Amino acid sequence: MKIPRYLFWLKGRSLLSLSLGLISVISSISPVFSAPNRNLDREETCDILVAGGGLAGAATAYEGLLAGRTVCITEITDWVGGQISSQGTSALDERETQRSLLFYPRGYLELRRRIKEHYGRLNPGGCWVSYSCFMPYNGHKILFEVLQDAAKTGNGKLKWFPNTVIKELAITPAVAGNAVGGQQIKSAIAISHKPATNTPPINTETLSTTIEDAYRYENSPRFNKTIIRFIPKSSQTPPNPPLPRGGNSSSPPLQGGARGGVDWFVVDATETGELIGLADVPYRLGIDPRSPLEPSSGTPTGDAYCTQGFTYTFAMEATKEPQQNQQPSFYQQYAPYYSYELQRLASFPLVFSYRQIRSMKPDEPRPADPKLFPIYPGDISMQNWTWGNDYRPGSSQDNLIYSRAQLEANGQLQPGGWMGGLRTETLRRGEENAKGFFYWLVAGTTDSQLGNGVKKPYPNNRFLSGLDSPMGTVHGLSKYPYMREGRRIIGRPSLSQPQGFTVWEVDMSRANFKDSFYTQNLSAEEYRNLWLNLGGLNAPALAVGSQSVENTKSRSRATIYPDAVGIGHYAIDFHPCMKNSPPEAPGNIEREGTRKGQGQAYPFQIPLRAMIPQKIDNMLVAGKSIAVSHTAAAAYRVHSFEWSAGAAAGITAAFSLENGIIPYELVDELPSREPNLEVLQLRLQQNNNPIAFPGTSIFNSSWQNWK
Repeated sequence: MKIPRYLFWLKGRSLLSLSLGLISVISSISPVFSAPNRNLDREETCDILVAGGGLAGAATAYEGLLAGRTVCITEITDWVGGQISSQGTSALDERETQRSLLFYPRGYLELRRRIKEHYGRLNPGGCWVSYSCFMPYNGHKILFEVLQDAAKTGNGKLKWFPNTVIKELAITPAVAGNAVGGQQIKSAIAISHKPATNTPPINTETLSTTIEDAYRYENSPRFNKTIIRFIPKSSQTPPNPPLPRGGNSSSPPLQGGARGGVDWFVVDATETGELIGLADVPYRLGIDPRSPLEPSSGTPTGDAYCTQGFTYTFAMEATKEPQQNQQPSFYQQYAPYYSYELQRLASFPLVFSYRQIRSMKPDEPRPADPKLFPIYPGDISMQNWTWGNDYRPGSSQDNLIYSRAQLEANGQLQPGGWMGGLRTETLRRGEENAKGFFYWLVAGTTDSQLGNGVKKPYPNNRFLSGLDSPMGTVHGLSKYPYMREGRRIIGRPSLSQPQGFTVWEVDMSRANFKDSFYTQNLSAEEYRNLWLNLGGLNAPALAVGSQSVENTKSRSRATIYPDAVGIGHYAIDFHPCMKNSPPEAPGNIEREGTRKGQGQAYPFQIPLRAMIPQKIDNMLVAGKSIAVSHTAAAAYRVHSFEWSAGAAAGITAAFSLENGIIPYELVDELPSREPNLEVLQLRLQQNNNPIAFPGTSIFNSSWQNWK
C-alpha cells in the first residue's frame, strides 16, 4: 500500500461499553460533536447508517438488507423515496435508449414493476414527460414495501427513523502523515420529532416553519424530541467469508485490507450533502471555474452561490365548475417571475399534462400535440416548471445551501451548532413562490417573458391540500423541495487528478468542443489540454506532436472508469440561478453563460472514487453529492442514477464489512490492477446492478446512437 498503515486510538473498543454519562470522552473525539444539552433517550446499532431516505438512500438500504445487514435510515420527512414521494417529482426521468433496454439496477426495476402492478399500468397519469407518472403518496407506500421485502429476503433488519435529522458526528482525530484519510465516524447523534400533545399533526406546517425546531435538542410547544445515538453493532462478520451469492470458483481471491476494516459505514444520501458539510470534508458548491476539464463553465473563477434552482412541487385538480381561487397576499411580489418561458410551450394543456399524475380516461387515445390534450374533471397534475415554481437564488444574500465560509460564520461548524446547513428564509420564499405560481396558472394574464396576450385564466382547477392529498401535507406543497444540486465531495487525490478526483464535463458531454467559444475562452495551452482529454485513441498522437488539435477527432463515448460501480444516462439539464437578487425581481434574467454546457450526454459510469470522501474512511456518499462537477451534476441527478449510486454504496459497504477492507483500499493502486475491486464489481454485476452499458470499450465508437 502506498499509504502507511495506521491504528486508530479507539481500535478494539466499543462505544457500547461507554456509559451514557461519559460524554466528555465522546466530545474529545471530534470537533463537530459535543454533549447534547439534554440526556440521550436511547442508542441504536447499525451495520450501515444511511442519512437521507431519498432514492439513493433507499437503494443503499435495499442492497444492504439483501446482504443481511442491519440498516438504519434517518429521513427529515416521514416518507421514503425523495424525488418520487416527499419531493413530489413522481415522474421518472429516463432516456429512451436505456428505457427501451430496461437496463437499470435490479431494485429500480423492481420499483417500476410494483408501480405498474399497483396501478395496472406504468403511467397512470398519462403524462408526456415520462413513461411513468404517479401519486407521490404511492411512491412512499410502494417503495417502503420494497424495502420491507428486501429485509425478509436477505434476512436483514430495517430500522426506519422518519422525522429525524443528524445533529452531530463523533469522528476520530486526524492521523499524522495521512492528509486525505484515516479518520472514522464512531457514532452519530440524531434528533427525532413528533407532535407535542394537543398540537396539529406532522405536515401541517411548511418546512421553513419547522426546520429550525427540528434541529434543536429541546422539546418545543410544537414538537417532542427523542435524542438517539447511532453506533456500530458490537460484532461483525469475520473477514474473508465464503464468496457472496452468485460467486464462483474462478473469482479472484480476496486480499485482506492493511487497515483491518471498519465497524460500520455511514452513508450520506441526503439531498444537499448534509453530512458532508457537517463532517467538514472537502467539497464543492455551485459553479466550478472554467478549465480544460470544465470548459463550458459560465465563469472563469467559479461561484459557490449559483446552484441549480430548487422546486416546491404541488398538485392541482381539474374541476367541472370554476373555482374561487384566492390571490395570495404575497402574489404581486412573485408575479413578475412567472412565465411559460418559450412561445412553443405557451399552452395550459401542455403544462397541465406535462407531469399529469392522474388521468380520468387513461385508455383514451390522445393527439400527438400536447397542446391539444383534453383535460377532464378529476385529472390531477403535479407542477415542476422552470419559470414557475422553480426558485433560483444565486447570491450570497439569498443562496439556499450555505457555503463552508457561511457555515463557519453562522456557527454551524461549532460543536452542537449544526442546523441543517440551509437558509430558512430562502425556503420560505420558495414556498411562497410555488403557491403564487398556482394562482398565476389559474388566474394570471401576464407572462413575464412573452408579454401580454399569451396567458389566459383557467379557473376550473383547484389546489390540492390536506393529509390525504397527493403531497400528504395540509399546506399542499411537497414535504421537501426537489433538490437538483447540493454539496459535491472532492474525491481523494491521485496521480491523474492531484487536486482530488472528480467526474468532469469532458467525461460525459456530447458538446461540440470545436465551437469558437472554447478557442475564445481558453488559452492555447488550455485548449490543447481540452483535446488531450477528448481525444481518446487519438490523444497520443496529439500528445507527441504528430497531430494537430484541428485534426484531432473527439471520442464518441464517455470516460470509461476502471472502478465503475454503477451507471446513468440523462441530458445535461440546467435550471440556472438568476442574475439578480431576489430571483423574482422584475426584469430579472438567468445568469449569463450558465446554460452553455447544457445538452446531450453519453451514457456514463459511476466510479467508486467519486463516492469516497477525503478524511473519513468509513463514510460513503451516494446520490447527487458524489464527486461530480457542476456541469456533470446536471445529468448525474435523476431517478435511476440515484438508485444506481445508492445500490453501489450498499453493496460496497456490505462487501467491505465482510472482508475487513475500507473502500479506498479498493482503488488506491489504480491504474494498477485491484483484485479486490474486481471481486466487488463481479458481485455488483451478478446481482444485476450494471456497471457499464452494453458494448462499453475504448474501441467502440458507436455511442452516437444513444439518445
